[in-house]
Amino acid sequence: MKKDPTITNSDKYKVIFENERVRVLDYHDKPGDMTTPHNHPDSVMFTLSDFERKLHFDGKIVDVAKKSGEASWLPAQEHVGENVGKTNTHVIFVELKEPRPTEK
Repeated sequence: MKKDPTITNSDKYKVIFENERVRVLDYHDKPGDMTTPHNHPDSVMFTLSDFERKLHFDGKIVDVAKKSGEASWLPAQEHVGENVGKTNTHVIFVELKEPRPTEK
């Protein structure tokens, strides 16, 4: 079952643009905040602040540290995010609505 972050974590995720091909989300949190489980399709993430986080998914915990101005590819996933740093997190997600191309 897909868990839309704008519903499961509506205090943190806001839709700032959407059309038939993409949805753009604005994400904010503060140190100590933790999301509930939610899904993202294949996405591009652009960081607007430095941050340190832990991502909980597939029975693993992964440490993530990003600097402001970084762009990253994120494959489709379900996870829980936890702000373990000393700064607020501010990120833009560009979620793709089209399916992955099939390999030939």
